[in-house]
Amino acid sequence: MACVAVTWARPESTYTDKWDNISVDEILESNRLLKGYVDCLLGKGRCTPDGKALKETLPDALEHECVKCTGKQKSGADKVIRHLVNKRPDLWKELAVKYDPDNIYQARYKDKIDAVKGSA
Repeated sequence: MACVAVTWARPESTYTDKWDNISVDEILESNRLLKGYVDCLLGKGRCTPDGKALKETLPDALEHECVKCTGKQKSGADKVIRHLVNKRPDLWKELAVKYDPDNIYQARYKDKIDAVKGSA
């Protein structure tokens, strides 16, 4: 789950930076906004245009270790992971069940996930 957030799709060598200026902090600080994005990713709710792009890109970003992510996307993903792991493990688990049912990415990114535990 290394790139839970801010990884947006484009068929070129990197994902589009169209959404790079979205305030990840604002989303994480608002239960309503965060829940909206998570519901979008889980197929439980409507998606904003950026949420839809994230949903379409997330599997590729996970599979390829976010190599197409911009620096801002990687930074945003790290921030989201830290927040979810430490403050919203319920949402982290739901996303893991959906995007990593065989625990492939949890195992691949175990060191990174363990490193952020307790560092909200």
